[in-house]
Amino acid sequence: MALHFLLDPPVDAVPGETVTLSGTEAHHAATVRRVRVGEEVTVGDGRGVWLTGSVESVAPREVVVRIDGRTDAAPPRPRIVLVQALAKGDRDELAVQAATELGVDEIVPWQAARSVSRWDAAKAAKGRARWATIVREAAKQAHRTWVPEVAELTTTAALARRAAASVVLILEPTASERLSALSVDPGEDRDIVLVVGPEGGIAPEELDALGAAGARLVRLGETVLRTSTAGPAALAVVSTALGRW
Repeated sequence: MALHFLLDPPVDAVPGETVTLSGTEAHHAATVRRVRVGEEVTVGDGRGVWLTGSVESVAPREVVVRIDGRTDAAPPRPRIVLVQALAKGDRDELAVQAATELGVDEIVPWQAARSVSRWDAAKAAKGRARWATIVREAAKQAHRTWVPEVAELTTTAALARRAAASVVLILEPTASERLSALSVDPGEDRDIVLVVGPEGGIAPEELDALGAAGARLVRLGETVLRTSTAGPAALAVVSTALGRW
């Protein structure tokens, strides 16, 4: 499979024209991946543009690609959103990386009541930027036409408000309903939001608030998954139900 690289949107190039990789992307292409003149590559903008072409010139700070094909992909519908509670260590980041590779469309960091990790204003900006970097690299590795957005840090109250306009599914090991038993309509226009709690689980008052707003509690099986694996596992189930896989 051809190597894939990302440009910042918008990308207006058409077949016959060239695009130029610069900065860190050029360094990655020339120094890390060691692309060669004449090598076939793909280039995207993370917003639906997909270009095929061949490398025309290579320099440490500039790689030029001659375009021979272009496709504009529509964004996926319905969107699958992962609400990932902040977790200690790198467990939340592992979830973000895997979910991006598996096809999530948006990632929302959540300051849950039982989150050991706490983001103040400064940490929230830094943490969101860190997650966005992880998402970009994972999306590039997975050759995704659309790079997921990383939203601002959210609260339980904000999640409850979102439940009014979305299909919100809370991953809860004690739930009686299995996620795999749900009927997921591929024609659904509302976002499908998967909510994953921290290591200690979602607090009862949070479950009550989200449930009162219309969210549904679902479980993945008989075992209790880590916060780093629950979201990606649920994403695989929903993607299959939607016919994405």
